[in-house]
Amino acid sequence: MKQSRIKMNVLDSVKRQSNFEEVACGFTLDESKLEASRCLDCKNPRCVDACPVHIDIPKFIKEILSNDIENAYFTLYNDNILPAICGRVCPQEKQCEGACILNVKGESVSIGALERYLGDYALSNDLVKEETISNNGIKIAVVGSGPSGISNAASMRRLGYDVTVYEALHEYGGVLKYGIPDFRLPKTIVEQEINKVKDLGVKFEKNVLIGKSITIDQLKEDYDYKAVFIGSGAGLPSALNIAGENFSGVYYANEFLTRVNLMKSRDFPHNPTPVKIGSNVAVVGGGNVAMDAARTAKRLGAKNVFILYRRDMESLPARLEEIHHAIEEDIDFRLLRNPVEFIGENYIVKRVKCEIMELGEKDSSGRRRPMPTGNYITFDIDSCIISIGQKPNPILKKSTLDLETDKWGRIVVNDFQTSIPGVFAGGDVVSGAATVILAMGAGKDASIYMDKYIKNLQ
Repeated sequence: MKQSRIKMNVLDSVKRQSNFEEVACGFTLDESKLEASRCLDCKNPRCVDACPVHIDIPKFIKEILSNDIENAYFTLYNDNILPAICGRVCPQEKQCEGACILNVKGESVSIGALERYLGDYALSNDLVKEETISNNGIKIAVVGSGPSGISNAASMRRLGYDVTVYEALHEYGGVLKYGIPDFRLPKTIVEQEINKVKDLGVKFEKNVLIGKSITIDQLKEDYDYKAVFIGSGAGLPSALNIAGENFSGVYYANEFLTRVNLMKSRDFPHNPTPVKIGSNVAVVGGGNVAMDAARTAKRLGAKNVFILYRRDMESLPARLEEIHHAIEEDIDFRLLRNPVEFIGENYIVKRVKCEIMELGEKDSSGRRRPMPTGNYITFDIDSCIISIGQKPNPILKKSTLDLETDKWGRIVVNDFQTSIPGVFAGGDVVSGAATVILAMGAGKDASIYMDKYIKNLQ
């Protein structure tokens, strides 16, 4: 390939540290067509197989090349109900782009950027796909309005079902709203994409906590839903379980990001949800959520933000783009450091003590295992944000004893059906915290089994 991969423009790395504007600027039409021209149109496109929702990627790329942008979008939208979102936040380098044959001798086609261009084009030009839906009058409930719930709701609606989505929070979108900062995913994009799902005829109810406001049993027995899909995600933080973790100034990432993203703490005092972080902020963890938390802390005014991670740079699970942007924004990576104690005064955190680690043999994840050395280092901090993973909230399990879960609190399923007949589940509530597109794929695939289950009842 003579044409090198097109690099997306981004905001200035210094200026963006003081605002929440979107960092990545997106492709223009000309850039999209030039990038699309790099596609080899393989006979056996591995990119399609590597996509959790199996988008016909070669087809929409060819349509971009022929300047048929509307049909390119419709091709994409057939399989991905949230293209403007997925184009921004999916780990394409580990999925469709990772499977691209161009990786053998160079860089893959920038499929995610092309997907984002089409999604944004559709939103800017009010593109609406004409869909004929034959209503069957059968009611379906979806628990959670995050990626898996939205995907399942849209898929079931397209099959003719009367679908209602129940959301526990006061805004729709789940992790797309409360977890991912505006500088990665503007909330107006989330709202516009969800509005397209509403236009299909899907109904939404907010401030309804299934398991408290209404139980699963009530949905089936009192509300006459013939099937229920649970897509409530994994919002319960994992703890370090070390001394001082309960000190003031120690946050969990989902709490911190929810306050900033959903409750608008960055606009204090206009919104009454302040977050006090101080000048020196430590973030524990190496995933996308840790990068989001660190970059958010920087934008809230922290002078020094550093990542504490017990492995090396090559082992960071975060997207390469997010790591790159964090480095550009002067986030400090203090690697091979594992927190063992928070030290405070009057129950306010002041320091974090870390054991220095070294890497041993590879573990089941394929990464070298972090090994303790018995040597320690202490850092002064004003606050710390813990981001070492999330698990499903146990509210549903406690309200429905028949719902089988594993030792991590994840719902156990067989072909997406739980231990309760007619109740299905997918996404992070089954897999544990994963990616937006994997959750969407689960919601979409679950609809096939739900449809089959309901038809067998008739």
